[in-house]
Amino acid sequence: MHVIRDASVADAKRLLEIYDYYVRKTAITFEYETPSIEEFTARMEKIMKRYPYLVAERDGQIVGYSYAGVFKDRAAYDWSCETTIYIDHNERKSGLGRLLYEALEEKLKAIGIMNLYACIGYPIEEDEYLTKNSAEFHAHLGYTKVGEFHKCGYKYGRWYDMIWMEKIVGEHRTPKKIGRFHL
Repeated sequence: MHVIRDASVADAKRLLEIYDYYVRKTAITFEYETPSIEEFTARMEKIMKRYPYLVAERDGQIVGYSYAGVFKDRAAYDWSCETTIYIDHNERKSGLGRLLYEALEEKLKAIGIMNLYACIGYPIEEDEYLTKNSAEFHAHLGYTKVGEFHKCGYKYGRWYDMIWMEKIVGEHRTPKKIGRFHL
């Protein structure tokens, strides 16, 4: 059984271990080098000031994480965010991703987020580094493709596309107060 909880900076080492696999072995992230623990921790701290950051544990071991981040850093976009998820590569296709994203979505709705966006590396042709699994996962959870950028990412000696997917999770009404998450 999985437990979903809020992340803390004390989790950074394990989260970085999970992320490292994707940096070194896949084109899921377009980073070439795994960030240092200091850089990764700083990223977490910045995100957690404003958005939920969740981890999933099984038997006390962290096996995945998800978080939200700034979609565009302008006040008019405050009701939108970008979502991210990484699952230990040995735990994929276990239903864990759905659990994490559903928990993240609930927390985001509670703070007034209405639009969720996912930026996804997308193969021109599937290969050993990148498949369409991430896009299919997001589509299965109700995201729809809203944009595609062609040959914008270069990793492992080949070009990859990038797509944006969107999920509307809230009712768009006129805010009572303009500003960060006031509806």
